[in-house]
Amino acid sequence: MKRTLLSTLLLLCAIGSFAQPSGTSTDSQQQQPKPRWPRFDPRHPDVHDPVMARGEDGRYYLFATGMGVSVMSSADRQEWQFEAPVLSPIPAWATDTVRGYRGHTWAPDICYANGLWHLYYSCSTFGKNGSAIGHAVNKTLDPRSPHFGWEDKGMVIASHRGKENWNAIDPNLIVDRKGNPYLSFGSFWDGIQLIRLAKEDYQTPVSEPVTIARRYGKRYVNGKNINFTIEGRDTIEAGENAIEAPFIYKHGKYYYLFVSHDYCCRGDNSTYKTVYGRSTDIEGPYYDRDGRCMDEGGGSPLFGPNIIYYGVGHCAVYDIDGQTLFIAHAYEKARGGRAKLFVRPLYFNSQGWIVPEP
Repeated sequence: MKRTLLSTLLLLCAIGSFAQPSGTSTDSQQQQPKPRWPRFDPRHPDVHDPVMARGEDGRYYLFATGMGVSVMSSADRQEWQFEAPVLSPIPAWATDTVRGYRGHTWAPDICYANGLWHLYYSCSTFGKNGSAIGHAVNKTLDPRSPHFGWEDKGMVIASHRGKENWNAIDPNLIVDRKGNPYLSFGSFWDGIQLIRLAKEDYQTPVSEPVTIARRYGKRYVNGKNINFTIEGRDTIEAGENAIEAPFIYKHGKYYYLFVSHDYCCRGDNSTYKTVYGRSTDIEGPYYDRDGRCMDEGGGSPLFGPNIIYYGVGHCAVYDIDGQTLFIAHAYEKARGGRAKLFVRPLYFNSQGWIVPEP
C-alpha cells in the first residue's frame, strides 16, 4: 500500500512538470528571492549623515542619524561596532517643540572646543520646516571613562512652519581663525544658513541667519536684491531648492563650504551630489572653480552618481592621521540603494582647489 501511494505521487509530480506550458517557468523561477545582506555589516556599515571624531581612548567614533543619535566606534576605521545612543531619554523640550518628532534624530555634528565635546543634532519630520537644532556636551567620547556622560543643553535655534523660510536641521560647527564659533545649517527652502554663536556657551545665537548657498539665482528689482519671504509670489517652496547638509572646513587661507544637491533617502532613486566652493571669509561669499557664487546657484562637483553609487552626499571633512578625509554616505547600487559609509582622501592643488586622487 505504501509503495503504491508513493508511486502515484511520483507519477502526479512528473505529469505536473510535463504539463508546464512551453516557454514559461514555475512560480519559484518567476519569483527569484532578493539577495540577502547582513542586518549589520561591521566592515561596510549602513549609515546616514555620518560625522567622525577620534576619542581620548584612540578609537574613532561615528555619529549618525538614528534614534537618539546613532553611535559606532572602531579601533582602525575598518571594523565598526555600535555604542549606546547619545540621547537617552529623548529630551522633552525637543518633542514639545517639534510636532511629530519622536526621537528619530537626524544629521548630528561633533566638535571638540573649550575642553568639551559639542554635539549638535536635528529634530524634525520629513518634508517640513518645523524643526529645531539641539546641543549636548560631554567631557569624553570614551564610554568606559568615569567622566563619560552626555548632558543635553537644549535648543540652539528653531524654524517654524509659516514663519521662517529656512529649515533648522543639518548643523555644522566651525570656529574661525579669531576663535568665533559659527553654525551653518539648512535644508531646502531658502538654502544654507550661517549664524554666529556666543563664545561662552557655543549655543546662544548672536547674529541672524544669513543665506550663504542656494540653488537659484538672486532676483533684482530696480537694482536691489529681493529678499524672499513666506508671503506672496517670491516664496521659495521646499522642492524648488534641493540643497542641504553644509560642512565648512578650514584649509590654508580658505574656508571650504561643502553642500549636497538633489535628493537623499530614496534608495535606488537617490540622486545626491556633493559640490563645494571656497572663501577667505567664513561669512562668504563662497565661489566655485568657475567663479559662480554659491548663493546664486554655484558649486563645483566633487562626488556624485557613478557606476557604483546612485548618489553620494551629506559629507564631513577632517584632517585625521596626517590626511584630509572626506566622509559621507553613498547609495550603493550593488546593495539595492542602501546607504553605506563612504570615505575618500582629498588632495589640493597649488591653487587650493580639490583635485582627483593621484
